Amino acid sequence: MDEMTTHDPDAGFEPAFAAPPNACDSHFHVFGPADKYSYGTDIRYKPPYEPVERYLKLARRLGLVRYVFVQPSAYGFDNSCMLDAMRELDPAIRRGIIDFGENRTSDHELDELDAVGVRGIRVNISPIRKPEAGLADSMRPRIARLAKICVELGWHLDFLTPGWLVGELMPTLYELPVEFSVAHMGLFPAKDGPDQSGFQAFLDLVGDGSARCFVKLTGIYRFSAAPDFADVKPIAQALMARAPGQLIWGSDFPHLSFHDRVGTIQLYNLISEWAPDPKLRKLILADNPARLFGFG
Repeated sequence: MDEMTTHDPDAGFEPAFAAPPNACDSHFHVFGPADKYSYGTDIRYKPPYEPVERYLKLARRLGLVRYVFVQPSAYGFDNSCMLDAMRELDPAIRRGIIDFGENRTSDHELDELDAVGVRGIRVNISPIRKPEAGLADSMRPRIARLAKICVELGWHLDFLTPGWLVGELMPTLYELPVEFSVAHMGLFPAKDGPDQSGFQAFLDLVGDGSARCFVKLTGIYRFSAAPDFADVKPIAQALMARAPGQLIWGSDFPHLSFHDRVGTIQLYNLISEWAPDPKLRKLILADNPARLFGFG
């Protein structure tokens, strides 16, 4: 079961730069023992055993001191593994993004989740899902219901969808009454470059002046086709040029489906290539996530 320890893709890598104070990992997952936490029906990968203590050992090596847990798809709407892991940490340094079933929980349960540190709800569609007529329209009612909950609680929505679907949801995203984040830079194919029409429309959304749309510089191996992810740099730098105050970084640990090929330190080091200016790195790693997730 513990297959992820057989090969360490971080072997030989050291952090290329010192993290700024209050640096945050804005997107990672933890997995507990299979006999304690049950999986949902949407299993896209073999769930690993990656407890919070193993993650923290790596994160602290990078100088990351704030943590945003994200509910993985394998657990469906059962957020208990993530919530249990969050409770092991000081409330001041951790937040969480849950997934949320159609049957709305009680206001009391939502208040409890808020007290634990939950600050957002996922809208999660497989990154490799092919274009599908009607999918965006079918999602809009749920997005509207979740947005209403987020308004009430001061939370945000967190989208992970393939690039084509980001494009189809664009009118809905412009109208959202809450802050929202988009994972993996929108999942537009990096080989098509920053001039592709879908990404240009996404840049307009991110930079529309409302400061509502945050972009996660995460999961680059899910949309890159180049060795060492060289094709991602123009995409990342286009975002940095347009809306540096709207970008956050996450490790996407444990790199599900890519765990034997991709290392967290390797990904962290790319930030220095994309953003040589330490002030910009401080924005992305510390200041912007503090604003979105409500760190003190």
